[in-house]
Amino acid sequence: MKGKLGLLVGGAIGYVLGTRAGREQYDKIVAQGQSLMGNPKVQDAKAQAQDFAKQKGPEVGQKVADAASGAASAAQDKVSGSNSKSSSTSGHGTTAGATGGTTPTGTTTPPPTT
Repeated sequence: MKGKLGLLVGGAIGYVLGTRAGREQYDKIVAQGQSLMGNPKVQDAKAQAQDFAKQKGPEVGQKVADAASGAASAAQDKVSGSNSKSSSTSGHGTTAGATGGTTPTGTTTPPPTT
């Protein structure tokens, strides 16, 4: 209840302060933004950024696809239980053997009794 009340009070305060600034301030901010976007230096920087993105986009996309494929393969290996580690460890990085081992939670298991 306390959180809802705080949200309501905060919204009311924001509304009051925002309406005090009024439409004039909003129009002033919009005009400044438009004049900034019309600046030739900003236009040049925008064009350079677009060209760079067009040039590097396919390369970055391929790297992302490769990384995703590798992550998917690793996840599939974990799920299916195959692991490239030695046979003395399980897929969860735990040590198991005739002398006991460590569980995934870090607790030690006693050696099996014979």
